[in-house]
Amino acid sequence: MYNGVPVLDVHGHVSVPASANSLLVLMMGSNTPMESPVGQDPAGPGRVTVEDFRNAAAGHAAYMDERNIDVQVIGPRPFLMMGWMESHLLPAWARYVNDMIHQQVQMFPTRFLGAAMLPQVSEADDLSGCVDELNRCVNDLGFVAAYVSPDPAGKRTTPGMHEPYWFPLYERAQELGVPLIVHGTNSLDKRFRVVPHNYQLGFLTEQYLAGQFLSHGDVFERYPELKVIICHCGGALDRFIPTDMHIAQKDLTQNLYYDTCGYDQNFLEAAIKQRGVPRMLFGTEAPGSGRAVRPETGKTSDDLVPVISGFDFLTEADKLSIFNEGPARVIPALGKVHA
Repeated sequence: MYNGVPVLDVHGHVSVPASANSLLVLMMGSNTPMESPVGQDPAGPGRVTVEDFRNAAAGHAAYMDERNIDVQVIGPRPFLMMGWMESHLLPAWARYVNDMIHQQVQMFPTRFLGAAMLPQVSEADDLSGCVDELNRCVNDLGFVAAYVSPDPAGKRTTPGMHEPYWFPLYERAQELGVPLIVHGTNSLDKRFRVVPHNYQLGFLTEQYLAGQFLSHGDVFERYPELKVIICHCGGALDRFIPTDMHIAQKDLTQNLYYDTCGYDQNFLEAAIKQRGVPRMLFGTEAPGSGRAVRPETGKTSDDLVPVISGFDFLTEADKLSIFNEGPARVIPALGKVHA
């Protein structure tokens, strides 16, 4: 809570026992799709039980409690979306991940809402192959959003997010009324290998490019009710003033949003000022990559409620917009959990 108002987090990822991901190794090793074992006890090759899943979800909820987060949208772990695997394996992997997300939501329905993983294939003619899984997740599992990677194969071969490749997915997401959450995934650029956890570099570059392509292209003219959230404050910031021709001279406040998942306080402050409060939605990725402790506070860097509430350039109305009103406007189900 923040001053008695629920804190709504648009950026979270499913928490599962490590052994639950053994199915991925078996599928990739055998080059054979396998059925989702969720619902079995023990659940599949890792012999993970329902209680194991529940303990992982409970630890996730407790982590949120420590950071004053009331409700969180959870999707796939981006670095495990594995968009570079053999394309015939992706639908089975996506279905299993979505079943695990749904299970966590069912275990703690007042704390989590689901966002789908989609079986994106970079080399496909378009993303029509993702529509069936999106339909299943929204219509059957009650998911409220879907994750998309700007470059799932990690080879910079995927069409830009303004191109027709994406249009079947945009059309269906608009029809279903669910936002798309843009998050980078893996990067197979050989130059990145010197950097530990180098998928983070892909997050930065691909999310920034996504924002550029979406803002300069005609996606929102074609799909005026489509809503897109770009994670990690958009990956990087613009270096131009708002009236510069390099910045799209459009009002995108009804379509294109950014979350607050930037742990460096200077970066986060600049992002809020540059993007504008109406387009900033609270997001933390807690628990995730923000476990480093701030020496000056002794708190982890993903403990963002005190950081944002301490920004003196924000009014009280601004803070309520970021923590609650904005997330509930873009993902209406978030605002109904505590209603």
